Amino acid sequence: MDNSRRSFFKRGLGTVAAVSIAQLVTQRTAFAADLPHLDEANAQAVSLGYKADGATVDKAKFPRHEDAMTCTNCVLFVGAAGAEWGGCGLFAGQAVAAKGWCNAYAKKA
Repeated sequence: MDNSRRSFFKRGLGTVAAVSIAQLVTQRTAFAADLPHLDEANAQAVSLGYKADGATVDKAKFPRHEDAMTCTNCVLFVGAAGAEWGGCGLFAGQAVAAKGWCNAYAKKA
């Protein structure tokens, strides 16, 4: 048995790689279709002024809102092009409406 530092690192890296690959293979990817839709009455949604339909945002309450601002073109939105719902970096485990809006909106570059 070779007890050199080189063989130690080879075995260690091999083990780390094997564990990483096993996790990737067995990990279940959550798709927006699998996620429950975010309820506008959710406490976090209320605090951020989330609306599933951006056209219904109270502009007096949220003066920075513009009609072109939707979840689809927000940097936090994670969804396929053309999808009606997608994930959001703020609302983990829940899908937001592509036409939605919240006060954390940040335009994609």
